[in-house]
Amino acid sequence: MSIISKIKSNPKLKKLALTMLIPKNESRPRLWVRWFLNPFKHKRGTKSVIRSRTRLDVFPFNQFVLGNESVIEDFATINNGVGDVIIGHKTFIGLGDVIIGPVRIGNHVMLAQNIVVSGLNHGYEDVEVPPSLQKVSCKEIVISDNVWIGANSVITAGVTLGKHCVIGAGSVVTKDVPAYTVAVGNPARLIKKYNPESGLWEKIGSS
Repeated sequence: MSIISKIKSNPKLKKLALTMLIPKNESRPRLWVRWFLNPFKHKRGTKSVIRSRTRLDVFPFNQFVLGNESVIEDFATINNGVGDVIIGHKTFIGLGDVIIGPVRIGNHVMLAQNIVVSGLNHGYEDVEVPPSLQKVSCKEIVISDNVWIGANSVITAGVTLGKHCVIGAGSVVTKDVPAYTVAVGNPARLIKKYNPESGLWEKIGSS
């Protein structure tokens, strides 16, 4: 059994390790973790860019990978505390975006501004306990290659966005979106699909 497995299986060791990694009432790692652990643990591709005002709440016990020539813009937040965050090559994370793992993002993906992509949910079923104190659940979000997500959209836990699909601005995506389609609205619904025979993006339901 590895050291990490031993720590995770022992509640006392796990609590001690988390105290060493994370200040109380914080969701970001301690300074020594950011300076001395993360640079050796996490992978950044060549010519990738993380702007200086990005908030990287990434921890050594889960993966954070940023592909070649990918960009994370200012005021974005990346958090891998409850699941891996994997970002492919030549992908753009826009101003003010929030990415909470587990999330897997492909290549040539465009995220506009103020988008929330969160694989995390809090329980609420027990009415005697505040939701903030209930167990969390995690379902991986998968964003395939060539996807474009418009500003102010929300991608909820467990959703898969197929290759080259487009999400309109302000959409809330609660279900999988197939490849080569356009989805808009709250909740998001399909409005267009690419027809390879005609070479056109056709309205869904049109004759």
